[in-house]
Amino acid sequence: MTIRYPNGHAYRAPATKQHPHFSSTYTNYGKRGMSLEEALNESNVYYETQGLAVVHKKPTPIKIVKVDYPKRSAAVIKEAYFSTASTTDYNGVYRGHYLDFDAKETRNKTSFPLKNFHQHQIDHLRACTAQGGICFAIIKFVAHDEIYLYPADELFTFWDAQVSGGRKSIPYQEIVDHGYLLPPQIQPLVPYLTAVDQLLA
Repeated sequence: MTIRYPNGHAYRAPATKQHPHFSSTYTNYGKRGMSLEEALNESNVYYETQGLAVVHKKPTPIKIVKVDYPKRSAAVIKEAYFSTASTTDYNGVYRGHYLDFDAKETRNKTSFPLKNFHQHQIDHLRACTAQGGICFAIIKFVAHDEIYLYPADELFTFWDAQVSGGRKSIPYQEIVDHGYLLPPQIQPLVPYLTAVDQLLA
């Protein structure tokens, strides 16, 4: 059975050494077809195996509605749904600092639509930031084939302005100017800890 997120995307377990998507030879992120989530999952495996950070994709709680038992030793989930709204995609620890972030992709060339976030996600990022956490969004502009780390404080500014009648998106140039470009690498695919180092500095 396929379990899906509220946005309709299928859930994929994070890559691990035992997981079939894990490979000791990393594919260059410049190759098409790999989603931002998949690239981040592989990057997190690399960071953890190198002893640099421990960051994982958060599991989303589900409520099981129907289960079939074809035999005593096996159970098959036939129907389930997400029981609570998700917060952000990833969290973990790096150099003694708590990290919390979300990953978003857009095909828009000139801006990032704020509708890609939900109020409860912004509230969660604010709460984590208030406790000293390092919070941000990783945004991929598909049309430009560029990935940026965008600090949560910058995101809050545009979110609050939107609520007060401001624009409903963040201009692409704003993210270029105040975000951190993450050039693709072989290991890791999305080198976001380099940008986190700059935030910490």
